[in-house]
Amino acid sequence: MKLQELRKIKGLTQKEAAELLNIPLRTYKRYELEEVDKNSFKYHQIYSELAKIPVKTSQKTNNKLKIGIIGIGYVGLSLGSLLSLEHDVIAFDIDESKIEKVNNRECYLKDKLLEKVFKDKKFSLKALSVKNEYFKDRDVIIIATNTDFNIETGEFDTSSVDQSIELVRSVNKKCLIVIKSTIPMGYVDSKNDDRLIFSPEFLSEGNAVHDILYPSRIIVGANKITPDVKKFGKCLSNLSINNRNVIYMTPIEAEAVKLFSNAYLAMRVAYFNELDTYAETKGLNPLNIIKGVSLDPRIGDYYNNPSFGYGGYCLPKDTAQLKRSFLNIKNNNIIQAIIESNHTRKEFIVSQIEKKINNKDEEVIGVYRLSMKKDSDNWRNSSILDILDSLKNKGYHLVIYEPNYKGELSSVSFDELINKSSIIIANRFDKKLEPFANKVYTRDLLGIN
Repeated sequence: MKLQELRKIKGLTQKEAAELLNIPLRTYKRYELEEVDKNSFKYHQIYSELAKIPVKTSQKTNNKLKIGIIGIGYVGLSLGSLLSLEHDVIAFDIDESKIEKVNNRECYLKDKLLEKVFKDKKFSLKALSVKNEYFKDRDVIIIATNTDFNIETGEFDTSSVDQSIELVRSVNKKCLIVIKSTIPMGYVDSKNDDRLIFSPEFLSEGNAVHDILYPSRIIVGANKITPDVKKFGKCLSNLSINNRNVIYMTPIEAEAVKLFSNAYLAMRVAYFNELDTYAETKGLNPLNIIKGVSLDPRIGDYYNNPSFGYGGYCLPKDTAQLKRSFLNIKNNNIIQAIIESNHTRKEFIVSQIEKKINNKDEEVIGVYRLSMKKDSDNWRNSSILDILDSLKNKGYHLVIYEPNYKGELSSVSFDELINKSSIIIANRFDKKLEPFANKVYTRDLLGIN
């Protein structure tokens, strides 16, 4: 843990820490900003002395909130765990296995920092099943349930959020309800509840705790910036080690920030995928082109590694919802193009795989992992799933290596994957595949190099 993180947990300002350690403030700041050797004796001495200082309690009692969190997936569990270091937090879910694991301090999500919090911190988070009687004494209820995109209606399925609001309001009219779930623009205003606000999350899978501690921004959307809204905003900013201030705006503006942010990320993925498609078709080195393009500081050398298409939980559904929001607005060319580009990218990948198969009846296509990201165990809405469906519908024989996979396709061990497959497709390359690179098809340029 960094010195700055330790100070935050202690509830101290830099000035207070320096005074308690009896060293000049400028000296303490230098050590916290890591402009010194972390292995030095002096650094370890300061760290050790700070660790001995008890958590500040002077104002903590007055600021302590009774918080309830409905839904303990990545957002709910990560946020609830960190908030419970300073507040009275209860997590609610309909999944009894999750409830049991939280109460037994078993981290069931793959996130290194979250696992560390579960292991090292004496946080107070407890979990209960969803019952409205438990909401009576809560000051704040955070809703972090799933809102999947419903293809039939063309909109988010907000039923879990609707039900949560109804349950809470049936017993508690005064508490502040904070929606963290992704919702369509105009949702909060449609509820006519001044005690209902939207605070979008910008967490990446596998790095949720890090993204809460070092947020890119903290946004609170409320029609009335009341003292308790500010108190909740302060509650979030206190978690941030990089000292982010809260940006207040209306709910619909906050809803728009969430959807347009993810649409931009989807556009960036689609852009570099199209670049890669062109390069592969023309026999060019896409990595050289990407590096040359990304050196422009206005573009930046990040989020530019080609893939089989954007996928995962957020980008597909948020772009689809944004397209729906543009229904009666003529200028919606970009959002529509992003979605179409992702479809054509997957079609291109399938066609490239097909070119590598000589005998469809005899050869087997192996699939190395289904997850969107490296070191992830989540493959919900992964782009490779659409590619598998297309190959399966075309009559190709497929085998999958994915721990804990249970589906209609054959699940094999890694050794079986290597031995049975004529070609192995991988959305993200792994060092395990290096000895067999001659039979691997991937567009993970940064993973290979």
